[in-house]
Amino acid sequence: MRVEGREESTNVEDARGAGMGGMAVGGGLIGIVVLLLASILGINPKLLENIGMSGGADPKQKPPEKLDPVQEARKTFTGVVLKDTETVWTEQFQEQLGKTYKLPKLKLYTGAVQSACGFAQAAVGPFYCPGDEKVYLDLSFFDELATTLKAGKGDFGMAYVIAHEIGHHIQTQLGPPDKRTPYIVLVNNARGTADENKMQVRLELQADYLAGVWAHHANKRLKVLEPGDDQEAVAAAMAVGDDVLQKRSRGYVQPESFTHGSAKQRAAWFMKGFQTGRIDGMHDLFSRRYEDLDRP
Repeated sequence: MRVEGREESTNVEDARGAGMGGMAVGGGLIGIVVLLLASILGINPKLLENIGMSGGADPKQKPPEKLDPVQEARKTFTGVVLKDTETVWTEQFQEQLGKTYKLPKLKLYTGAVQSACGFAQAAVGPFYCPGDEKVYLDLSFFDELATTLKAGKGDFGMAYVIAHEIGHHIQTQLGPPDKRTPYIVLVNNARGTADENKMQVRLELQADYLAGVWAHHANKRLKVLEPGDDQEAVAAAMAVGDDVLQKRSRGYVQPESFTHGSAKQRAAWFMKGFQTGRIDGMHDLFSRRYEDLDRP
């Protein structure tokens, strides 16, 4: 993906190294939005940074830490991808829907973070919190995706991950054509029912589809893709399929416990969005039978 010299979003909040105490909420590697929907007001860690520094004291300022060039490059990449999502979705909301796209924020953190949805550790992976409309990302996930999840070292796989979380933000703004209820609320309303997991899978596959729609227009409008980028995204989508993750951690697969979709489903729905570029195709995931989700 072309990044050098391109504009970064101004909606990135950098809280790396701020520190965060307390227990974190776990729950999957990508798209844990439904598990975090309980809106809990958090404490801004920056309010605690200067406790004990009174005006009469003579505090010594810590020397600035040497910046890690790898991490800074990842921060730049994240800012560029976020800017691309802002450009694409602002245009496509207006062109395809006649609506205004509300920009989200993206917060970088290290280790653990407190959002409006509660505490979370980096182990849960990138996630979106509808309570404060922010995507949360620990940059160490770049390594996690390439090594532990074996998604390859291509950068567009990470762009797909970010675009997937932005897809969850879109789900707070859009719902079925015949209803005013956003998709993310519909899925939350299904919690505790027999359809909870199936609704969760639909939500995650829909975010994959929207990531594909974004990639379609990012390439058409911004010319940012390089040869093989689409396959890097497919590799990342397949690496986080429920069947792949379950096989790796348990040694066997339980389809009835899926919450994000199989590797085949995730890759297929991303590619459908990438091929069509149509926002209205997202509705198909909630209108067709669950058994038919293998064939977008």
